[in-house]
Amino acid sequence: MKRFLPLIFFLYYYVGWSQQVTVLDSDTREPIPNVAVFNPDKTIISVTDFDGNFDFAPFLNVERLTLRHLSYETKKVTRLQIVKNGYKIYLQMRPERLDEVVMSVSKWEQQKKEVPNKIVSIDAQTIALNTPQTSADLLQSSGKVFVQKSQLGGGSPMIRGFATNRLVLSVDGVRMNNAIFRGGNLQNVISIDPFNIRNTEIIFGPGSVIYGSDAIGGVMNFYTKQPMLSQKETTEFSGNANYRFSSVNMENTVHADVNIGKEKWASLSSFSFNSFQNLTMGSHGPDSYLRNNFVTSRNGEDVLVPNNNPRKQVPTGYDQRNFLQKFLFRPHVNWDLNLGIHYSETSDYSRYDRLIRPSRDGLGLRSAEWYYGPQKWFMGNMQLKKKGNGKLYDGLKLTAAYQFFEESRSNRDFGGSILNTTKEKVDALNLNLDFENKKIGNFKLYYGGEFIFNNVGSTGLDTNIATGESTAAASRYPDGATWKSLAGYLNGEYKAKPNFIIMSGLRYSHVWIDALFDRTFYAFPFENADVSTGALTGSLGFSWFPRQNLQITFNGSTGFRAPNVDDIGKIFDSEPGSVVVPNPDLESEYAYNLELGIQKNFGDKLVLKGATFYTYLVDALVRRDFTFNGVSQIEYGGELSNVQAIQNAAKAYVYGFEFGLDAYLTDHWSLASNFTITEGIEEEEDGTDSPARHAPPTFGDFHVKWKRERISTDFFLNYNGEVSNDDLAISEQSKDYMYATDENGDPFSPSWYTLNFRSQYAIANNLNATLSLENITNQRYRTYSSGIVAPGSNLILGIGYHF
Repeated sequence: MKRFLPLIFFLYYYVGWSQQVTVLDSDTREPIPNVAVFNPDKTIISVTDFDGNFDFAPFLNVERLTLRHLSYETKKVTRLQIVKNGYKIYLQMRPERLDEVVMSVSKWEQQKKEVPNKIVSIDAQTIALNTPQTSADLLQSSGKVFVQKSQLGGGSPMIRGFATNRLVLSVDGVRMNNAIFRGGNLQNVISIDPFNIRNTEIIFGPGSVIYGSDAIGGVMNFYTKQPMLSQKETTEFSGNANYRFSSVNMENTVHADVNIGKEKWASLSSFSFNSFQNLTMGSHGPDSYLRNNFVTSRNGEDVLVPNNNPRKQVPTGYDQRNFLQKFLFRPHVNWDLNLGIHYSETSDYSRYDRLIRPSRDGLGLRSAEWYYGPQKWFMGNMQLKKKGNGKLYDGLKLTAAYQFFEESRSNRDFGGSILNTTKEKVDALNLNLDFENKKIGNFKLYYGGEFIFNNVGSTGLDTNIATGESTAAASRYPDGATWKSLAGYLNGEYKAKPNFIIMSGLRYSHVWIDALFDRTFYAFPFENADVSTGALTGSLGFSWFPRQNLQITFNGSTGFRAPNVDDIGKIFDSEPGSVVVPNPDLESEYAYNLELGIQKNFGDKLVLKGATFYTYLVDALVRRDFTFNGVSQIEYGGELSNVQAIQNAAKAYVYGFEFGLDAYLTDHWSLASNFTITEGIEEEEDGTDSPARHAPPTFGDFHVKWKRERISTDFFLNYNGEVSNDDLAISEQSKDYMYATDENGDPFSPSWYTLNFRSQYAIANNLNATLSLENITNQRYRTYSSGIVAPGSNLILGIGYHF
């Protein structure tokens, strides 16, 4: 190769060839703009453009180049290395990431340091090291989000005392929340393939100004990988192949993606398959968590049999497949057209917490079967982006998406012959138009509108397992119910001084629900629900740097959640001793939030972070005692049950403290720690206070990290505090089969800890391996409110190949 270099130099200078070199992130393979490139005496300097390119021609006679960016490790390369690597240079992200860019607060790129909200970013580099099984595990690995699990195929995040339909899930700018997101635990987040995520941003606190209904406790934005254009005239092919094994549930996961890049268009195709077997719990912990027996069928009869390995949670295994297809078309530097297709489908998977409920006489188990049918999610989305010098904007995004959701539930009592199945399908349309305007001096304006339409299909079926005959049964929701929302918002950022930035916003949303109740199976005292309700929300906050190394943030905001079809129209959803009936007379609930944050940087060697928050919830949509046709108790499922319904019947408040530490001891050693305290109080029907259900226990982590050019390691501790019986929510105290027992014989959630180790080694530039050991001391524990027991000691192996 060296003997041809003089000819290459000659062609550059005298024939007029030009060669672009592309600078890419070593983990995400995405271009890095604003990288300074210079020779040893800095007489030749260049900067990469938006696509990560710089012109190599001025550097042809330079033996060694230096590349420098505030967020990446400085790198020195020779000209021969550049040519050998196909005119591509890869940079490693710095741990500090001083000028991190976020998009979640305004839907446009902003410097994180200018945003008053607390935002946590999980980048591709961190995801690659953590190697999470699901996106729920990805959130939990951040150390800042608490995750509850009722079964292996699940994961319900809790943020600042709120969960489920009081949090927003968003993928590539499109909200996943639909009309049947419930107050109980949700597992929709597992539909998002962690192999396809390039970055996750979590907003803590209300985000209703941008995201509308449900954004009370926080917003979780998942940004998936984008197709990459070719930087040359020829077609470029690249991709990844990955394999992951986990010993605790004999996981086998395979993933592959391929990118085809031309100058003006690109395609990204991705596929993943997961196979999870039954999960094994740890050895050291409460004996009440053991799975001593389970139900099986012999000669058509249900039989309770002993479990040969009580630590194995039978049945919990399931399979999942994910597919992603994206296209990018860039006809002009100012125009981007993105098309995307996401599809996810699971096999059937058991709801483990329902399968361990004791029978009414306490001698056996209540259910012979209780499982979710395949969870399916499809999204087709289109986004048109324009940047330039419009009269009213500098940036425009038009996003249109169609989503399809399918889920079902099947359950049968022990010894019973009838398998009851309800199936739900939701068709969801989303249309967003967002603008950015930077031309108003020190003021930036973000504004836009949103329209959402959901249609709910719901059916019920009873099947006699002995005869195979099926008959129609009551559906879970009113079939054909619709949920619509129309909204507009304004969000402004004003740099009053170079060190003082103010952000404020307003949004008005209006929601309509139309549902017709089928009175074939139940004599409802009403025929339909016709709801029309609006909500005005706002925010005001600032980011202030009294000194260069000290940041103080403050944010006041309101959030709301409009009732959805699940709140208004759920038809007889049973819990032990109670049954929930529809209630068409509901209005929106509102949250009022204050938060104060502080961050101190000690010479880029030690960063201390702290935040405190207080959220007050009024007209809270909660489950309370109710009457159905004038009676407070009815027989349902063979049991006399209290009648309940969702009502605007409570007030609640949540407050807490969040602490963080990042210490960069040397170029190779660093420390990181997170600690969260949350307290939540909910007003009961009689006016007394009780602990809020979704306020997690005190939790935290502590990491010791070591990193060199080819290897990264992380030894860390995870910790959760105790939730005593007095601090358990009333709804949790009745689930004694899920909890340990204190000295008084009452249920409680014990504290726990785990010791863990992760590592990643770059065998070659395009080949890396990961090895992790989780729960090294083999603790047996349940995270708060979870039905399934957490994994025991776990060996995780992974291999990844990039081409």
